[in-house]
Amino acid sequence: MISLILLVVLLFLVIGLASYAISIYNGLIRVKLNIEKAWANIDVILKQRHDEIPKLVKLCQQYAQYERGTLEKVIALRSQAMQAVGVGDKAVAEGQLSAALGKVFAVAEAYPDLKANVNIAQLQGRISGLETELADRRELYNESVNIYNIRIQQFPDGLVANMMNLAPKEMFKVAEEERQDVDVNLDLPK
Repeated sequence: MISLILLVVLLFLVIGLASYAISIYNGLIRVKLNIEKAWANIDVILKQRHDEIPKLVKLCQQYAQYERGTLEKVIALRSQAMQAVGVGDKAVAEGQLSAALGKVFAVAEAYPDLKANVNIAQLQGRISGLETELADRRELYNESVNIYNIRIQQFPDGLVANMMNLAPKEMFKVAEEERQDVDVNLDLPK
């Protein structure tokens, strides 16, 4: 009789531990997939921004006195950003592109004809809106990465994470270039 009770208790203990391990496994899968979803959302916004940049540059090029070097740099940085691989490289490339776009917007303000162009104003508004959405998506991505990184290092989740070969993920950090003030050269033709 005692052995039957002990066997039932042991069976419930094994079932309980198995259920707990499955719960941890499913939770880790959930946070891992949340990171992928958050990154996919960032990628969508980046694609939209990359699609708008050539339109802005083309409109700006219609004004002969507009700074060609600034526009060429934006296009080059757009290409680099589109080819960047990995969170760290993408963060750096996108940071540089954001800084260059900031210069385009700042310089455009100094050209009355360019500033008054409705299409340019709409594109600037669209790109600025995308920048705001991107900041929100980066925040969500980083929060998902933070939760994931904490879970895979905590006990007992870390034990299951090690069996699943889960490694810490990199956050989407602000590049050093983005921390600096934008240097805008406003030496305009007189």
